[in-house]
Amino acid sequence: MTDKIMALDLPPVDPLPEDTQAYFDLCAEKLGLVPNVLRAYAFSIDKLNAFTALYNELMLAESGLSKLEREMIAVVVSSVNHCWYCLVAHGAAVRELSGDPKLGEAMALSWRAAELSQRHRAMLTYVEKLTETPHKMEAADREPLRNAGFSDRDIWDIANVAGFFNMSNRVAAATEMQPNDAYHSQAR
Repeated sequence: MTDKIMALDLPPVDPLPEDTQAYFDLCAEKLGLVPNVLRAYAFSIDKLNAFTALYNELMLAESGLSKLEREMIAVVVSSVNHCWYCLVAHGAAVRELSGDPKLGEAMALSWRAAELSQRHRAMLTYVEKLTETPHKMEAADREPLRNAGFSDRDIWDIANVAGFFNMSNRVAAATEMQPNDAYHSQAR
């Protein structure tokens, strides 16, 4: 098992505050691991709390997007950005949530190779453009989303999830963040 979390030497706060330790314990119980991204942020409890609060709001809170759709966005953004950490971690989530190992692999390599609904194709086309060429986004890019049944609130959520993972991908790339080994074999 790899102990290396990232290339930077930023040891975690020791001891972790009680609520942080409880959160890590909950992750270990529910996920079978504490994601390395959380361990990486643990050098600053304020940064860790800000990261987890935004992640939890975008990925777990009420939304017109399913959890699978949000994970699909994470994988497509991470595929465009070639983010090793997020491709592995969120590819595992797509496999688990969809029950389809092939979907997780297709999403990571080329989402266009996956058998997807028109709704998902519209969503991922939008996400891909937003990731590759955000300065070229225009009103016409939102119309296929509306035509596929997404509300304006859903479009807001799509953009925010994509934006979050673009930021996370850059931090992971800059620090050579490593995915937990366990992700590689999950939901296969």
